[in-house]
Amino acid sequence: MAAPRTIIVTGASRGIGHATALRFHREGWRVITVSRHSPPGECPWSEGRSHILLDLSNLDDIVHCVEIMRGMLVDGELHALVNNAGISPKGPDGSRLNSLETDIDTWQSMYNTNFYAPLLLTRGFVAELSRARGAVVNLTSIAGSRVHRFAGSAYATSKAALAALTREMAYDLAAVDVRVNAIAPGEIDTTILSPGTPEIVERDIPMRRLGTIEEVADLIWFLCSHQATYITGAEIPINGGQHA
Repeated sequence: MAAPRTIIVTGASRGIGHATALRFHREGWRVITVSRHSPPGECPWSEGRSHILLDLSNLDDIVHCVEIMRGMLVDGELHALVNNAGISPKGPDGSRLNSLETDIDTWQSMYNTNFYAPLLLTRGFVAELSRARGAVVNLTSIAGSRVHRFAGSAYATSKAALAALTREMAYDLAAVDVRVNAIAPGEIDTTILSPGTPEIVERDIPMRRLGTIEEVADLIWFLCSHQATYITGAEIPINGGQHA
């Protein structure tokens, strides 16, 4: 009997990351998760050697974490890596952090988590992804391509950089049979929505509703499946038609 396929999902303790881990677990994949917080206790991977507590803003810890996770893989193969973890600090009352007043430490922390962590994790697992002809999915954002009412400058530029990195890595890794794509969510129904989100839904989203974490997880599933084997270097929006 063939060993189950393996996926690593970062930022998997809640929201899109948790929904993605659940989606792949239901499909019979072996799920390895990484997050700053423990996943809910009922998750089948929440105990033992299938979850790693890690703050991805610490780049030295990421390198060590890659070595630990490498030991968890079966036959040295990784079939999918989902770089979902991201941080987006806000000002008082959920206000946007602008480019002129946000301190450099906040910029660095956001770039470490949102940009350098996906770079280091993908580079760290190139050999294992190549053996499995695997896929990488990066979570960018609608804020990476336009000024957003709530997303700050450091967050937006880190996500724009991740979109560019997705294209570059897709080019670089095509030679070793690894596909790299990105998903750019718009307004998704999670616990970290800003207070003014209902106004955006009514004014800017033609479908007049928030997206669900399950809808994002389904798109990630598709990009990691055999149905998407000729898709690489793409950034796919999932935003209910929010293009203005």
